Amino acid sequence: MKRCLILALTLSLTSGIIAENWAQWRGPTFNGSTTESGLPSTWSKSENVVWKATLPGESASTPIVWEDKLFLSSTDKASENLLAMCFSRDKGTLLWSHEINQGLRQDSRSDYSSPSPATDGNVVVFFYGNGDLIAFDLAGKEQWRRNIQKDEGDFTFQWTFSSSPLLYEGKLYLQVLQRDTPVHGKGFTDRSNDSYLLAIDPSTGKTLWKHIRPSQAEKESLESFATPIPFKFRGQEQLLIVGGDDLTGHDPSTGKELWRWGTWNPTRIGHWRHVPSPIASEDIILVCAPKRDPIYAIKAGGAGLLNDRAIAWVSNDTRELSSDVPTPAYYQGDFFILSDVRKALSRTEPKTGKVKWSLELPGRYKYEASPLAADGKIYLMNFAGDVLVIDAENGKILSNIAMGSGSDNMTRSAIIAAHGQLFIRTNSELYCISQN
Repeated sequence: MKRCLILALTLSLTSGIIAENWAQWRGPTFNGSTTESGLPSTWSKSENVVWKATLPGESASTPIVWEDKLFLSSTDKASENLLAMCFSRDKGTLLWSHEINQGLRQDSRSDYSSPSPATDGNVVVFFYGNGDLIAFDLAGKEQWRRNIQKDEGDFTFQWTFSSSPLLYEGKLYLQVLQRDTPVHGKGFTDRSNDSYLLAIDPSTGKTLWKHIRPSQAEKESLESFATPIPFKFRGQEQLLIVGGDDLTGHDPSTGKELWRWGTWNPTRIGHWRHVPSPIASEDIILVCAPKRDPIYAIKAGGAGLLNDRAIAWVSNDTRELSSDVPTPAYYQGDFFILSDVRKALSRTEPKTGKVKWSLELPGRYKYEASPLAADGKIYLMNFAGDVLVIDAENGKILSNIAMGSGSDNMTRSAIIAAHGQLFIRTNSELYCISQN
C-alpha cells in the first residue's frame, strides 16, 4: 500500500500537480490543510461544476475521498434511516448505499450522522451518534459491525454525541469523553460513567485496548465532541485529546497518558462542553476554550502534569481569537482561526499569537464548519451554504458564492479538497467543483 501511494505521488509530481486523498475528517495531515493545487477561486452552481448529486437528507459530516471513491455519512429524511454512502469521485454516481439503523436524533440541534467516516484504503469506517460503528471494504461489503453503547454502556451527553473516528498507523481510535452521571435517563446509576479512549483493530472491529481517562471537570464540562488528533514531537508519536477541562497526550500504542494540561477552568465552570479538536504546529498545540473564551497555545514536549509554564500565549487581549465550534487549520506555518461567535477569520503566528491579519466575515449567518486551507486559499461555508474563498496571504475575499438552497439553515459540513477538486456538501446537494 505504501509503495502504491509513493508511486501515485511520484506520477502526480511529474505532471506538476500534487493529488492527495482526504481520508478523514481533517484531511491528510490532520490539520485542515492539503498540498492540492490548481483549485478554483470562483465558480457557481452551474460553472466549474463537474457533477452534482442530490442527497436524501442533511448531515454535518464531511465527505472523505480515497482515489476514485467518495464516502459520506447521511440521513434519509423520508425513511428516517441513517446511511453509509459511496459515490464515484469522477462522475458522482452512487456506487453503493447501506441503511445502518432507524432513528435520526435525540435532540433538535444535531443528528446521529454528524461524525465523518474514515478510511485507510482497505476499509472505510462509519460511526454514528447512536453508537453504531461499521466497517465496509471499498466495494461496499460489510466487514464487521458493533455498537459502542451496547459494548461499553450508554453515552451520557446533554446533546448528540458526534466525535469522528480516527484511523492512524493501523489502529482505529474513538474517544468517548462524557459526563460521569446519568443524563436524559441514560447511563449507569450504580457506578460512575467513565470517559475513555478505545483502540480497535480496523480489520476485525475487536477492541485492542481501552484507556480510562479521568477528569476533575463537572457536569456538561466533562463532555467533548472533539476528535483525537495525531501529533509527532521530537520523534515521539502522540494522540492529542481535549475535553473534561484538560488537554492530554497519549501513547498511540497503549493509550497511556504522557502528559496533561488543564489550568484554564480553575473554578470548574459546569457548562464547558468542548467541540473544537486540538491542532498543532511543529511545537505548539492550540486548544480553544468554549463559548467566547480565549484560545490557549501550549508548548509541546511536556511530561506529567503541566502548570501555567506550559502556556506559550493566551488570546485574552485579542478578542477576535476564539472558537466555540470550528477547529482551526494549520497552513503555511500559521494557524487560521475561525471564530464562529465573533464572525472573524484570523491568521496567527503559532509561537507568539501575533495576528497577521483578521477578517470580519460578511452576512448575517454563522460559520461553524471548520476551514479548509489549500492552494494559497482558505475556504469557509456558513449556515446558509454561502462559500467564502479567501486569500491566505492577505485575508482578502476572492469570492462569495451562494451554494445553498432554501433548506440550508444550519449547514455545517466542512469543504474538502482532493485530486484537484473541491467537494461541497449542503443540506440537500453534494457538489464536485474543479477549475478545469
